[in-house]
Amino acid sequence: MFNTKKLLLSTALMVASSTLYAATTPEQAAKLGDTLTPIGAEKAGNAAGTIPAWTGGLESSADRYTNPFASEQPLFTITAANMDQHKANLTPGQIAMLKKYSDSYSIPVYPSHRTAALPADVYSAAKENATKANLTDGGNGLSGFTTAVPFPIPDNGLEVIWNHMTRYRGGALERTFVQVPVQANGSFTAVKINEKMSWPTSLKGGADPKKDENILFYFVQQVKAPSRLTGNVLLVHETMNQVTQPRQAWTYNAGQRRVRRAPQIAYDAPGTASDGQRTTDNLDLFNGAPDRYNWNLVGKQELYIPYNSFKLADRGLTYDDILKPGHMNPELTRYELHRVWKVEATLKEGERHIYAKRTFYIDEDTWQIAVVDHYDGRGELWRVGEAHQFQYRDANVPWLTAEALYDLQSGRYLVGSLTNEEGDGFDFTQRFKHKDFTPQAIRRLGK
Repeated sequence: MFNTKKLLLSTALMVASSTLYAATTPEQAAKLGDTLTPIGAEKAGNAAGTIPAWTGGLESSADRYTNPFASEQPLFTITAANMDQHKANLTPGQIAMLKKYSDSYSIPVYPSHRTAALPADVYSAAKENATKANLTDGGNGLSGFTTAVPFPIPDNGLEVIWNHMTRYRGGALERTFVQVPVQANGSFTAVKINEKMSWPTSLKGGADPKKDENILFYFVQQVKAPSRLTGNVLLVHETMNQVTQPRQAWTYNAGQRRVRRAPQIAYDAPGTASDGQRTTDNLDLFNGAPDRYNWNLVGKQELYIPYNSFKLADRGLTYDDILKPGHMNPELTRYELHRVWKVEATLKEGERHIYAKRTFYIDEDTWQIAVVDHYDGRGELWRVGEAHQFQYRDANVPWLTAEALYDLQSGRYLVGSLTNEEGDGFDFTQRFKHKDFTPQAIRRLGK
């Protein structure tokens, strides 16, 4: 369990200083793999027995999409009629969704399974990070960090968010998926996207100390359909400290046949091919520089979150099966009770962003943000984000099969990372070279 100091530490004190923050003591780090999982979750189940103990997660298997829980039925389903009985385990955004779509939206709750499993070297790195990693430059950078999860025993909200941004996602991958802006009446046009990502240590030849200094990962995004959006390519060198070295981004414009720097690809700039339904930093529930917000670690709570979404990932489903007016088809979703870290981000005085406040709920077993409530400048609840994740057993990666962002005010929503009609979708076997992430490389892709 975590002490009061860890749960209630003031973020205001944290962000006031640009010096290093103290790392976890060796005595605290010794809990990793003992009373805590190797990346910092509580190993034991809850007192009620509704959350089981973590015993190592799902075993590796080449059979990625077979649902190990296909025979299970919901324990109960939360609707607008009975949500008051369950509100202690729901976010304000989830409650708002139940109210807004009282005739069609529901939350089916299944038995909880703690399936997260990562490679052994990630576990070793997390334990090493625990005593060596520090926040620097007011929390905007990292030092002493390697591989993934710099703060398995976090002291503050920024450390929790950094765990999400640096969590293990396979080292390198190529994925083809669709991002779908869905109109209030349920109509949509799927946007097919191909992405290549690599963290420096997974590049062919390994990391280059000079080239990769301050680089978290490399990223190339190419829209493949519909035809009106094809030909444009985005390249990102994601820096760790984006205050001292802003995110480096370039775009290839097919119409102009030119590569240009794109410093606007950050914060609340509109996301690629999203029909204005998400910001750049909405992707993956949150990404990029954290410097515009104050981050407060509220503590932990038990919450119904999307989990083990094998049913939603089924290869037999079409996007028409999944995407309905107002929200995804609740017959295909799965929620379980899990412990989450709750972090509140409030916009700093003098800073600008379309979200004045964001409340994040982060799964303790994966460091994946599971649910986010977004508030506008009036303090009104605006958008609700959800990560529908499952365990990619062929790669030991817990990650997305869908990420949804619901607009409570317009009735529209956006779903990304869907791969049901895209073959395997995610390929974690790919390995790239530095030259694959250069302006010259995206010029060739654009042609």
